[in-house]
Amino acid sequence: MVREYGGPDVLKQEAVQIDLPGQGQVRVRQRFLGVNYHDIYVRSGFYKTLALPGVPGCEAVGVVEAVGAGVTNVREGGHIAYITDKYGGCASERLLQADLAVKVAPGIDERTLGGAFLRGLTVDMLVSRVHRLQPGDWALVHAAAGGVGRMLAQWASHIGAHVIGTAGSPEKAVIARRSGCEHMILYRQENFVDQVKDITAGRGVGVAYDSVGKGTFLGSLD
Repeated sequence: MVREYGGPDVLKQEAVQIDLPGQGQVRVRQRFLGVNYHDIYVRSGFYKTLALPGVPGCEAVGVVEAVGAGVTNVREGGHIAYITDKYGGCASERLLQADLAVKVAPGIDERTLGGAFLRGLTVDMLVSRVHRLQPGDWALVHAAAGGVGRMLAQWASHIGAHVIGTAGSPEKAVIARRSGCEHMILYRQENFVDQVKDITAGRGVGVAYDSVGKGTFLGSLD
């Protein structure tokens, strides 16, 4: 529970009563919770999207303990994952709108899924909807050693695309290379626009995935 904005110390464990699920709801016993930068911004007050007092947390993996009237997509005992903009993820149990519940297939490691569900859906959107990557495409991935960046590089290289990554340090560059980047640019030390043009023989890339923004946006367009 968060009752005031601040550092990690404002997160307090509290006991609350969880009701039976209502129409279209399920009661979930949560097993693994995803933690994202969004959650840090909510806790600190940088994002004021959670009414205080409130329970932060946008994603989790758990087991359905009870279903409300009208719920047909999941059943009691089923394993699910979800993302919600209504928060409430940092809890051992919660009520959830059933239409947000995604069934977890047998054999999928729930711990891994708990920390990768939101990032996985983000990367799927980026490589299949925002710009459908094809084998042989050239892609630039900024912050390639970050959570989304690593998964994006892995997915793109698996498809057969050529991935150029940027990172802020040699240590991060090693991580990004292991995640599928063919080429790495230390953008704090090198001009990544010139480097990309050299790597691609002047052609440039078909898509630049830029999660940094302020310091790289115009260069990404170039």
